[in-house]
Amino acid sequence: MTATLEQAALEKPAGRGFAHFVRPVLGLLLPVVLAAGWEIAVSVGWSNGRLVPPPSVIFKTFSELAQSGELQTHALATLWRVAAGFVFGVAAGTIVGAIAGYSALTQRLVDPTLQALRSIPSIAWVPLFILWFGIFETSKIVLIAVGVFFPVYLGVMGAVMSVDRKIVEVGRVFRLSGPAMVRRILLPAVMPAYVISLRAGLGLGWMFVVAAEFLGASTGLGFLLIDGQQLGKPAQIVAAIVAFAILGKTTDFIIATISAPFLRWEDRFAR
Repeated sequence: MTATLEQAALEKPAGRGFAHFVRPVLGLLLPVVLAAGWEIAVSVGWSNGRLVPPPSVIFKTFSELAQSGELQTHALATLWRVAAGFVFGVAAGTIVGAIAGYSALTQRLVDPTLQALRSIPSIAWVPLFILWFGIFETSKIVLIAVGVFFPVYLGVMGAVMSVDRKIVEVGRVFRLSGPAMVRRILLPAVMPAYVISLRAGLGLGWMFVVAAEFLGASTGLGFLLIDGQQLGKPAQIVAAIVAFAILGKTTDFIIATISAPFLRWEDRFAR
């Protein structure tokens, strides 16, 4: 019996290691199958591939944009705007959400107004921000920060409000100091919802940057989309969309990887 348990304990890490490499491959399976299917459909003549170019044409466009340096220039400009807006949006959303979640009076004062503002489409803010901040980088970063703010605010406020009061009482029974209470009880309780809100805010940041770059931008992937539309280059449009997807997934993976050590206690990490 003991030998069987020891063998199972030795085999379990190996299985986890294998799953660690298989999971990313499974995530790529669907897009690879769809791309291969569309490539075959165009090659056999089921579609001319003019409006929706096949992957081979998109890859060629990627290569041409990369060789000319346009892809790097536009991608870095967009990445910088999203990063700056994300930092400001997360800071504001975390502070306001924590205060609103902790103070019922603050929540009653600010939450109705913020919920009304949250329903305003991103494109509706563009003319106003251009009037306030001009057509340069400030208006774009503020617009992205607005998009990031709301999911972070909601996530933090909801997480703080949902902290089990019994756990807090246990901390008081053990006479934990204020910093110890925050570090050992409040932060672990809030962290899972906070990470989800960060990822949701980042996703909205990538969507809001498109609206920001549609008007008054001479660089960025959004500008690349508009340029492809005006010049009738569907391959360039799809290449820009794919670049958005790659950058968005990469930044989301970075947040998930950085936050993983703080969430090891959750049951989902044992699977």
